[in-house]
This record gives sequence, C-alpha cells and structure tokens, in this order.
Amino acid sequence: MSVTAEDFTRTLTRVPAPVTVVTTVDHGGRRFGFTGSAFSSLSLDPPLVLVCLAKTASTHAAFVAADRFLVNILAHDQHEVATRFATSGVDRFAAGDMTPAELGLPGLPGAAARLGCAVHAVHEGGDHSILIGRVLSVHIGQETPLAYLDRGFVRPVPTN
Repeated sequence: MSVTAEDFTRTLTRVPAPVTVVTTVDHGGRRFGFTGSAFSSLSLDPPLVLVCLAKTASTHAAFVAADRFLVNILAHDQHEVATRFATSGVDRFAAGDMTPAELGLPGLPGAAARLGCAVHAVHEGGDHSILIGRVLSVHIGQETPLAYLDRGFVRPVPTN
C-alpha cells in the first residue's frame, strides 16, 4: 500500500508543531523570512537546530545562500505574524514589528524565544531543503509559545 500526499499531510496535522518565523539578511541588506513548523533541536554538542524550507518558496534561494539565520519561536498571541510570513506576494516586514536582534538579524521582540544561528549545513530533503544551524546566541522570552495543530494555531496549556 502506498501513502498518498494527502494522507501523509492529513496524518501529520495531528502532530503539534512549533510555529517559527525564520529570518536572514543577504549581503545587500535585503531581509527575508518565512514561517516554518518543521523545526527541531538536532544536537547538544555542538548546539544544532534544523528547520525545513520548501524548494518552491520565494525565499529558498536567499536561505540556501545565507551564512546565518534567526529562528523566532512565536508567542501564543503572534499568529498574525505567522500568517503574514506564510503569505506569498506581500512585504512580510511592512508591519515594522521586526527589529535587529541576535546576530543583527530581524527578530520579533515579543517572541517566546529566539536562536541566532550560523549555517552549519544545508541538506536535500525531498521537496525541501534542511537548513542546519549552529546556535551562537539565544534569547528566552516569558511568553507561552504558539503551536500548530489540526491546521490551526493553538496555545499549549501547561499541565502544572
């Protein structure tokens, strides 16, 4: 039995995922960003994270050529930022809510956390590229993070 793309996608909507906005700046100073939920820690020593980006994304070329990127882990009330950075054909930075943060990259001040990364490697992953970043700096906010589940944004509820 083969799994269809629709079945695979529908199944994975059942897995809660973090909501991130990943940003970078090219050598000309142009800012790029995308919303990503395929984000994970990879290694403690050295500290590595990974984020996946569709090869069809308008920002793909900028990120695979970048030498650094910033992962903004969105707070529970930042779903509009996630939607904006997931929308094609708009100026994702027009709202003015991104300011220089770790490594001088565009960061969201109210994010639940941020990780400033040097690009460690870029790997092929089917129709996506896997960006592996070596974490050079972090910021830990006080907000509850935003999650994505069943094709919608949710606020995790602590059990304690």
